[in-house]
Amino acid sequence: MEMKSVTRSLRVLEAVAQHQPVTVGELTKIFGLPKSTLQRTLVTLAEAGWLRASRKDTTRWEIGARVLAVRPAALQGSSLFAAAREPMIRLRDTVNETIHLSVPDALQCMVVVDRVDCDQAVRTFHTIGDTSPLHATAVGRAILAHLPRRDVEDLIAAGLERFSDTTPVEPDELRAELDRIRTDGYAVNRNQYRPGVCAVAAAVLDEDGTPLAAVAVSMPEARYDGARTPKWGRLVADTAAEISQRRLGA
Repeated sequence: MEMKSVTRSLRVLEAVAQHQPVTVGELTKIFGLPKSTLQRTLVTLAEAGWLRASRKDTTRWEIGARVLAVRPAALQGSSLFAAAREPMIRLRDTVNETIHLSVPDALQCMVVVDRVDCDQAVRTFHTIGDTSPLHATAVGRAILAHLPRRDVEDLIAAGLERFSDTTPVEPDELRAELDRIRTDGYAVNRNQYRPGVCAVAAAVLDEDGTPLAAVAVSMPEARYDGARTPKWGRLVADTAAEISQRRLGA
């Protein structure tokens, strides 16, 4: 019996999330349905924003921005969101720059799930649900520094995309940067992803050391001061540690 259309759509969405980027042929083998049926389902989900064609190979499908935007909304009732809000506000009040909280979507990307704006006339802005690559951002590298080495090597093997002249795309360069982050306790991004945007971030860890999220202070390059980076790093690292403790009820 053929799956009802809504059930089929949900199952296709789940399959794409699990196997992305995935082709219609691969989904055909999973479901045992005609390619034409699956193609119609994929196109319908893409038109609604739930799926998208892969940027690297348009014959493959991956999760779209709408799924990533729904996840932050669901997170707002979680212990992580509740634990992070007050420390983020205090950090914003201390540095008067934008503060944002991001969570990893496996090794695919970082997703912004919360933001506290500053009152600067010129400031950075991150839409809830925005995604960014792990290797090119402070929040992403803060997460990578606490992941098992095999995960880092998997990310490197998949290829490191260059977004600017300073994006760390050489494997040894990225490995050395992750070593520094583990030593210093914070990550720094200076124009490595978006031009003119700088950030300092630290990981929020679970009780077993697993990175759950990263909190960052973000600012235009015009206000970035290398001499103040260690101070910002300590503030961000202390905020991340407080979020971890609050989430665990400490």
